[in-house]
Amino acid sequence: MTAVFDIFSDHHGPQMGIEYASRDEIIALQTQRAKNELRHAYYNVPHYKKAFDEVGVHPDDFRELADFANYPFTDKETLRTEYPFGMFAVDQRQVARIHASSGTTGRPTVVGYTQNDVKIWSELVARSLCAGGIRPSDKVQITFGYGLFTGGLGAHYGVEQLGATAIPTSGGQTERQIQIMQDFQPDAILGTPSYMLNLLDRMRKEGIDPRESSLRAGVFGAEPWSEGMRRELEAGFGITATDIYGLSEVMGPGVAQECVETKDGLTVWEDHFYPEIIDPQTLQPVPDGQFGELVISSLTKEAFPIIRYRTHDLTRILPGTARSMRRLDRITARNDDMIILRGVNCFPSQFEEIITEHPSLRPRYQCILSKRGRMDHLEIIVEHKPELSLAEIEDSTLWLRAQIKNRIGITVGVDVVESVDSGEGKAKRIIDKRGD
Repeated sequence: MTAVFDIFSDHHGPQMGIEYASRDEIIALQTQRAKNELRHAYYNVPHYKKAFDEVGVHPDDFRELADFANYPFTDKETLRTEYPFGMFAVDQRQVARIHASSGTTGRPTVVGYTQNDVKIWSELVARSLCAGGIRPSDKVQITFGYGLFTGGLGAHYGVEQLGATAIPTSGGQTERQIQIMQDFQPDAILGTPSYMLNLLDRMRKEGIDPRESSLRAGVFGAEPWSEGMRRELEAGFGITATDIYGLSEVMGPGVAQECVETKDGLTVWEDHFYPEIIDPQTLQPVPDGQFGELVISSLTKEAFPIIRYRTHDLTRILPGTARSMRRLDRITARNDDMIILRGVNCFPSQFEEIITEHPSLRPRYQCILSKRGRMDHLEIIVEHKPELSLAEIEDSTLWLRAQIKNRIGITVGVDVVESVDSGEGKAKRIIDKRGD
């Protein structure tokens, strides 16, 4: 087992290392690391000892990866209950860094990292950026927000670990972002896809052709985005755009990454994480290839081991293509973002896919939920492309309303407007005014 670890210690060498190992080698490494991580969590985090004992499982019961199904889930509520440091598995003196979620829906979730955790995180982000087409010789503009949010610093350390040059512009200040892009001539850019759309619009508004920028590649994440938005960003900037995936509760950006060679889903870095897909209703694991909710367990984290974390992201596991490790299908929906309207389940991503099919509409939109009498009402506010006539706006409004009715089976209001404020960070897709 040690030999396997030593052989594959190089994370991002060209065409070598664990990324290209056989499935048997990957599974052997995962199994050994899972045993160690379960013991670490059980003996050092009181919550895990209590949770394991309550369902009658012990780390020593773990024999193979399928045994993960016997262990209890962890969810965001667990982390909030243990706020701030109850889930830490090491002494405070060993914690090198603390990050936290925004806490907009309650207490924030707090996560910690040892020096070794930060090192592994940096290596995995570097591996991700390399898979996304970014080279050690590149200059990389980082528009993820810095601070307690994991995006900015996670991306920054990964850029430096790769050997590339970090330009830490952080989020917002769009005019300054554009000026730096013109002056510093970055080769690649990182950020949320919705903010990149903001940059695209602002450059065009100022008479700057985004396709004439120095950018060659973009790695975007922190929110679900569609193939339609990829097409718009790639065509608008003249770049190749790939998806990066992560959650602060699991590590941050760099849990999985789309490979530029194939752009066919997110390769999970399985030497450090074990993914499962469960049926959201029965909570039982489903076979690879079947859609459900993504559950992730860490395999190497020291300060903050996470066992069977329910991400609420809906996807499926697919075989590896560009790398040996398995892939996640594009994550376009979360089961906690599901809208139930008159008995029909729907997701914002379904509206986005339809929106991107119309040449007059932009993939910038919001879903406004309200009450009309006793009934729930959904209004889709969507942005149109510049310089449309009133007739074109009316046509696109009628078209979108009809398409949603025909394809999803619900009647919604549609308002096509000149501008939708999606913010400068993660886009807020659902606004629920039913309690107002």
